[in-house]
Amino acid sequence: MQIYKTIAPLLIFILPLFSSAQRIHYSEPERDDYRQVNFEIIGKLQNNILIYKNYRSKNNLSVFDNDMKLKKKIDLDFLPDRLINVDFVQYPDFFYMIYQYQKRNVVHCNVVKMDSEGNKMLGPVEIDTTQTGNGDNKIYSTIYSENKQQIMIFKINKRSEKNYFFTTLLYNDKMEFLKKTRLPVNMQQRDAVFSDFIVDNDGDFVFAKCGRNGSRDNIAFVDLMIKPAMSDTFNVYNLPLNKNFLDEVKIKADNINKNILISSLYYKQRRGNVDGLYIAVWNKENNRINAESYNIFSDELRENAKSENTSAKTAFNDYFIRQIMPKRDGGFIVVCELYFTTSRGGGWNRYDYLYSPYMYSPYSPYSNYYWSPYGYGNPWNRYYGNNTRYYSENITVFSFDQNATIEWSNVLHKSNFDDDSDNSLSYMVYNKGSEISFLYNQQERRIKLLTEQGISPNGQLDRAPTLKNLDKDYEFLPKYGKQVGAKQIVIPCMYRNYICFAKIDF
Repeated sequence: MQIYKTIAPLLIFILPLFSSAQRIHYSEPERDDYRQVNFEIIGKLQNNILIYKNYRSKNNLSVFDNDMKLKKKIDLDFLPDRLINVDFVQYPDFFYMIYQYQKRNVVHCNVVKMDSEGNKMLGPVEIDTTQTGNGDNKIYSTIYSENKQQIMIFKINKRSEKNYFFTTLLYNDKMEFLKKTRLPVNMQQRDAVFSDFIVDNDGDFVFAKCGRNGSRDNIAFVDLMIKPAMSDTFNVYNLPLNKNFLDEVKIKADNINKNILISSLYYKQRRGNVDGLYIAVWNKENNRINAESYNIFSDELRENAKSENTSAKTAFNDYFIRQIMPKRDGGFIVVCELYFTTSRGGGWNRYDYLYSPYMYSPYSPYSNYYWSPYGYGNPWNRYYGNNTRYYSENITVFSFDQNATIEWSNVLHKSNFDDDSDNSLSYMVYNKGSEISFLYNQQERRIKLLTEQGISPNGQLDRAPTLKNLDKDYEFLPKYGKQVGAKQIVIPCMYRNYICFAKIDF
């Protein structure tokens, strides 16, 4: 599950919530919940909090009550030893577990339906198989629409440096099969990359195909690829860049207004400094760009957004787009974060960071499968060593109207870092309705305290009081947290080298 895959749309003008009602319940760490455990917060089903855990060949499901007391721990003995990947699609009273595993030279993709108590309701049922070479290969990726009525499982076969073959399997919320499509995608250059992949509420499969001038160069052309749900072909639309160059391209479906939102940091010169933010609003009903803009960052914004050790000119060179959040009126929010590393083993390279998730894995002696950016479980336990220090600093928030015109921007100032791991860095977004809040760790006298800052619909910052009942023995991992209710979030945390979980009620 990719760490930043689904963010709820921004809702406005709902009664505010009050921090005075905030409460924290911690789960008890279990003996086998070491820091190396893989986990996924599935969500809140009925009155239970469900969390999946994997350590080596052990897979289990922990069912917690509303006070994070463990009700039961279920051994998922139906899962095979050579498990490659697990994805979850959660509903109010049940969830789907979609997993893949390898047996001999075949990768299998299966689905299981389970209820709020962790009981199997259906399956395992095999969805698809693929013959592969030796080794564990992540072949299938799972995405789903905002309303969770459309579930898509897809794989990409790399026939050559310029020829890819997509296979998509579309299901509804009952996991009833709707459509299978196999179709080619030709790349104009060897150094082309894909954006993130999405499926909208209509079941349309959407992504961007991007071309670069070299393996570590900026994006010079973009084709928007849309496969309508029941179609067997891609509709391809070129986005003219007017001699500008793009960074990583991010896309998001605005299901209310039938738009595809496209965003990227951009450059006026190849491998120059970041000049601004590119925005395009593609309307599905008209099959054209309804609005487009190149928003140059002002000197004032650069000075406000920069890190302490950088100049205003290079202020946005280490920023990355983290979220695009549609609004009901056709506008949207773009959130960027300042992130970089320092290391004795080598210099920080933006292009290695951007495209490292797009790896090739063996498929057969003649072709490879293209890895999607959606990794196994959650990739939280990243311990790289090599004397690497990770920095996660300011968050810059931009609001645009339906015409891609910027309404306001603001900077949430934060600064945190860690050595050899980025687990406790970055932030999670909590949608309060009246505003969106950012939860992150802030260093206070060698202790990392969970801190909250909110931003209102008109761009005003609101630093909330320090969260109550924080225990200094718990170190929060906010970017792996999940909002499980209108006023509830669940955040993993470290306690004496063990993983446990905290539920916060606002």
